[in-house]
Amino acid sequence: MTVDAHAFWLRAPGEGEIRPVRLAAPGPGEVLVRTRFSGVSRGTETLVFTGRVPADQHDAMRAPFQEGDFPAPVKYGYLSVGTVEAGEERLLGRTVFCLYPHQSAYVVPADAVTVVPDGVPAQRAVLAGTVETAVNALWDAAPLVGDRVTVIGGGMVGCAVTALLARFPGVRVELVDADPARAEVAAALGADFAVPAGATGERDLVVHASATADGLQRGLELLRPEGTVLELSWYGDRPVTLALGGAFHSRRLGIRSSQVGTVSPRRAGRSYAARLALALDLLADPVFDALLTGRSRFDDLPDVLDRLASGGLPALCHLITYGEE
Repeated sequence: MTVDAHAFWLRAPGEGEIRPVRLAAPGPGEVLVRTRFSGVSRGTETLVFTGRVPADQHDAMRAPFQEGDFPAPVKYGYLSVGTVEAGEERLLGRTVFCLYPHQSAYVVPADAVTVVPDGVPAQRAVLAGTVETAVNALWDAAPLVGDRVTVIGGGMVGCAVTALLARFPGVRVELVDADPARAEVAAALGADFAVPAGATGERDLVVHASATADGLQRGLELLRPEGTVLELSWYGDRPVTLALGGAFHSRRLGIRSSQVGTVSPRRAGRSYAARLALALDLLADPVFDALLTGRSRFDDLPDVLDRLASGGLPALCHLITYGEE
């Protein structure tokens, strides 16, 4: 038995296409997943789409089921939710999340999928990879009860971090973004909002996710003495310049990175699977629907990514639908 499917490929930087795929039947320990939704992680995927993955990061940036190589041709993506149609009996008919590229159906090992809890809608579950990044970031940052925290950058990751921080006891979180329209999203997440010039200072922690040097510099300016900026941005091939004179040394400020590819050393006993399962459990909160800001059909994905990359289509997580969804 074979199954016909279709996949999104980056043919060349800035040029996407839908290609046919023929899938073999799942073997022992495998499942066939029919995709219902996938999500476009705008920041990373537009860098891939425009061919801006640095050569020395080609291996580090590979997605779990990527085919091809950077810059192109390459099949890339990692936010997919579907229904198991064949394979492992215990998973038949279950809605699952998988770190798989944009494709209408696929066969993967059964341990590569995570069952979506009953209380989490399938379309919201595409955010699992992003919320997993936020979980890892907060394991790294280790905020304390009553901390004053700023998140700079109201994209997918920044908003996911904001949503989690807003539920920490006693933590007052402020989302900072250059786009005043993000104030509405901040309010939906339960956070305060400011544009960079009006941001509140003397913060215990700043989480930076704007992928701009200006945002990182502003984060340092907002810290109290001994405060830390947790850097979540990925800059691709762009250099970053900071002014580290002034108060950087006298106030003993810190910058540290966080990256979802490694489980935080603060939670070294947790597996990747456990971290992802936690992210899916957290998505039972409907507040995360504020991160789903548009939807398009799979057949339109080449045009959608072109518009996202050019800025013609504003979005946090843009939802891709398959079939009749």
